Amino acid sequence: MGLTVACVTGGTVFLVRTAMENANAPRTPLTPQDMLAADPYAANPENDALKAAAVQALRKQRQKELRSEHTDGGLDPVKIAPKAPGGGGFEPADFPPGSTPNPGSNKALGKEMAAARGWAGGEWGCLERLWDRESHWNERAMNRYSGAYGIPQALPGSKMASAGSDWQTSAATQIKWGLGYIAGRYKTPCGAWSHSQRVGWY
Repeated sequence: MGLTVACVTGGTVFLVRTAMENANAPRTPLTPQDMLAADPYAANPENDALKAAAVQALRKQRQKELRSEHTDGGLDPVKIAPKAPGGGGFEPADFPPGSTPNPGSNKALGKEMAAARGWAGGEWGCLERLWDRESHWNERAMNRYSGAYGIPQALPGSKMASAGSDWQTSAATQIKWGLGYIAGRYKTPCGAWSHSQRVGWY
């Protein structure tokens, strides 16, 4: 393609002919890479990967900062009681010397006790998630806002005395009471879990 440009300066017309130059110039077809390089908005896989890595790093940093700001469990309503609460005629009690909670064993016991009621499979899954959220399966768990206590988070904790006088320290007694509570109020663990998912408590 030829192009002729006329410039008028001081009454003199200078004709610049570029048609010959264009016709004689070597032809170099544009490649797709050349076209992409010319578009500042085109996707660049290397840059996109760097951006994704930066976003991930930022998210990790924010999570780390949140965790460090809430080392006292501020984001988690569950705290571990230093002493078993009293109530219902029971005095607050010290935990047995040298004893430590064992959430893994408590969960295994809960699974066995739930199965004895016919709550296996999906029902066990609902119970596991429910008490993971409520107490982390820790018999010393206390809700820092409501004061609910134990694995099933009874409110008040002394309600669990109906399942045994050792309710303040016994995971088995707490689980027994919690299963009875769920059966009486929600029929099944999945009924309790569904309610908890809907409103945030059971």
